[in-house]
Amino acid sequence: MRLKDKSILIVGVSKGLGYALAYFLLKEGAKVIINSGNEEKLKEIIDSLKDLGEINYVAKRVTDRDSAKEVISKSYETLKGKLDGLVITIGGYIEDSVENLSGLDEMINNHMKYPLYIVSEALNYLNNGSVIVLISAMRGIDKALPNQLSYAISKSATAKAVEVLASELLDRQIRVVGIAPSWIYGEFQPDRDWKKLRKLGDIKAPPEDFARIITWLLTDEAEWINGVTIPVDGGARLR
Repeated sequence: MRLKDKSILIVGVSKGLGYALAYFLLKEGAKVIINSGNEEKLKEIIDSLKDLGEINYVAKRVTDRDSAKEVISKSYETLKGKLDGLVITIGGYIEDSVENLSGLDEMINNHMKYPLYIVSEALNYLNNGSVIVLISAMRGIDKALPNQLSYAISKSATAKAVEVLASELLDRQIRVVGIAPSWIYGEFQPDRDWKKLRKLGDIKAPPEDFARIITWLLTDEAEWINGVTIPVDGGARLR
């Protein structure tokens, strides 16, 4: 178990990536806290995973610095004063263009402001040697599309934040890394054979493929990876 005795918080959990990540973290021996604003969803996830290890939840949607502080402090208390990893999976996708900018505020909030609020508050609690993982997107670091202005620029900012935060936190011995998924497709289902659902080069892949990479980044095996956002697309960008 590569994460035995590690305590990890996942903020912004969905039935897709966050759920899958909690599953793999528990399999690796971690103690896990999951967070979102939907308490019913969190209870469902915990009920399906509780036999794998210690998992709890904090039901609170992060919308500003105060709510970020509350989520972090409650999680730290639940984890009995130990926080070794932080993964921010707050989602959201809106298509727009420079003509309407209909998604600008929400995309900047979800992918830039809220994650930075969370990281800022977590610095008071993260242990030496901790890892922070942010989620960018291939559209933020690779080819642009004409209908994804606000989404793409906010995800690009996420990738840059990984680099800047890693530089800032070097002396605190905290790593900051990111992944850039292609298209996380569908909801997670424990113990299924997800590899049958995709092949190399597919633009869509189930949440397991991305959650396993994040899990590895949180282990000591990846301790020399810092300040970078890794493309995770199965080679779809090469088509």
